[in-house]
Amino acid sequence: MTGGRPFRVRWLGRVRYRDALALQQGLWAHGADDHLLLLEHHPVYTLGVRATTEHLLAPPEEVGADLELADRGGDITFHGPGQLVGYPLLHLAGKRGGGMADTFDYVRSVEGLVIDVCRDLGLEDVGRFDPYPGVWVRPDGSDPRKVAAIGVRLSRGRTMHGFALNVDPDLSFFDRMVPCGITGYGVTSLAAEGIEVSMREVVDRVAERAAERWAKGPVDRADVAWRHRSIDLAAFTRGEGPGEPPPVERKPEWMKVKLDTGPEYRRLKGLMRGKSLVTVCEEAGCPNIFDCWNDGTATFMINGERCTRACGFCLVDTRRPDATDPGEPARVAEAVAEMGLAHAVVTAVARDDLPDGGAAEFVATIRAIRAVNPGTAVEVLIPDCKGDPDSLAVVFDARPDVLNHNLETVARLQRTVRPSASYARSLSVLARAKAAGLTTKSSLIVGMGETDAEVDGALADLAGIGCDIVTIGQYLRPTTNHLPVERWVEPAKFDRWREVGERLGIPHVESGPLVRSSYHARQAAEAVTGVPVTLAAAPA
Repeated sequence: MTGGRPFRVRWLGRVRYRDALALQQGLWAHGADDHLLLLEHHPVYTLGVRATTEHLLAPPEEVGADLELADRGGDITFHGPGQLVGYPLLHLAGKRGGGMADTFDYVRSVEGLVIDVCRDLGLEDVGRFDPYPGVWVRPDGSDPRKVAAIGVRLSRGRTMHGFALNVDPDLSFFDRMVPCGITGYGVTSLAAEGIEVSMREVVDRVAERAAERWAKGPVDRADVAWRHRSIDLAAFTRGEGPGEPPPVERKPEWMKVKLDTGPEYRRLKGLMRGKSLVTVCEEAGCPNIFDCWNDGTATFMINGERCTRACGFCLVDTRRPDATDPGEPARVAEAVAEMGLAHAVVTAVARDDLPDGGAAEFVATIRAIRAVNPGTAVEVLIPDCKGDPDSLAVVFDARPDVLNHNLETVARLQRTVRPSASYARSLSVLARAKAAGLTTKSSLIVGMGETDAEVDGALADLAGIGCDIVTIGQYLRPTTNHLPVERWVEPAKFDRWREVGERLGIPHVESGPLVRSSYHARQAAEAVTGVPVTLAAAPA
């Protein structure tokens, strides 16, 4: 199909339940398109809106599982590795916009999808077992057993949650609960029924059947890396080193930056050294450093200069990090005052060694800047804090003027480019920030092996969760030990991506070969908020 609402299918790999829920909620609140999220969960028991823990027979922590509340119908259920979870987020055209009749019809549609898939895979004796929702093996026989659970939410004509099809999970997890509150009937899986099939085969079949059943327009599919496919993982990710660089042309003219160490640049460099501060401008080898520093702007990097992650594109030191410096926030605030900044950008290395991922230091820096410079807008570029809701909430509650978290690259290249991060988790961080009422921002780097269509898909995902500002720039290889440059993207393509992003509904897209996450940060925030910011005068 070429017209109508796009249908975006995403295979997200293994995702924590809380991250998937935040992503669903973001897409439900802001997404103009239809989506189908396909994934596996880390072990988790979830409780529907009317469920209690009486059907949980043993503590989840004994088997390394989480316990989460869900805003769906149904009782208790289990999700874990080997189980394909599908979350359709659809716009339905029901007469009641989400009443009981619409919900019944939709549940039947989801059941029908899973029944078709099971039969496609060779499991013939499968169907409905009234009055219990879900998909059952031998529903008319003497031993009905559930192979897929269904739990949905339908409101204002929009769907959330969905189905969980047991491909080959550890079925002993189900022995620790009363599945869906139903007694007397067992739980099974495709593998237990003799159907030997890979997760990818099941995902492919679900995606095809879902598009046939629900797509009203063009179908767009994107997958994170499949672990068993070496083609999806670069040599850098497989631990084989960076490998030989591809035969790309030499750096084109539009990527060449003139060295300009003017007086303002030298003043700021001295200021940073005098206060023992670190800037991402220097640590990441930003090509705009001369432009920005001579203009009196800089991006401060807190929590030290050593990162606990080793992303394939990044120059930041990855040795064991030092302890955080309690005096750093005050020194950043003093530097902001001396520079006369009206818009300050604060970022940090990833600190997975800290219980809160470094969230407290962000809050302290925000408060210190505002104490010294009450009129200064503060933008923070944060790591994912391992997706911990409490740590993220600490930063959100400090009310930064812009909350930036970088997606960095397309779904397929996430494990290649940043193997310790997660595409779904990054989207969930931004979705949580948007739900908290913050202006959100993210960044994409191109030239690392992605296709133009994949960038379009990543922009659609950011638009789907309501991201306000997106920056897109060309990757520059910092050393021969980092990922190679796969292509030099021509300026016209950056112009096109700006148009694509704005057409998708992203309020501001800054796109160009030399654009970096904090480039024109003040101007971008001003364009989105509509509040003009006047630069303060730096001290003489």
